[in-house]
Amino acid sequence: MQANMAAFLSYLMGFITGIVFYIIEKENKFVRFHAMQSIITFGFLFVLSFILPLIPSIGALLSPLLWIVLMVKAYNGEKFKLPVVGNIAEKNA
Repeated sequence: MQANMAAFLSYLMGFITGIVFYIIEKENKFVRFHAMQSIITFGFLFVLSFILPLIPSIGALLSPLLWIVLMVKAYNGEKFKLPVVGNIAEKNA
């Protein structure tokens, strides 16, 4: 599988596919970066949806937009780093 497709797929089902690709991919830093960024970002949004039930619009509005942007950037072969999360993902890739 090409690296850009694996990076794209690591965002497909949020942190779940991020975990799968992080475990499967041992060598490609690009794929591991996007997988880790998926795990951290969507894991945080998942937890946030349980912590802040009074503000459901945050996850409902932010998550789909963020998901699309990250998938497109990964598919285009770009190492698009989110603030804070991107640095953590890069260290662990």
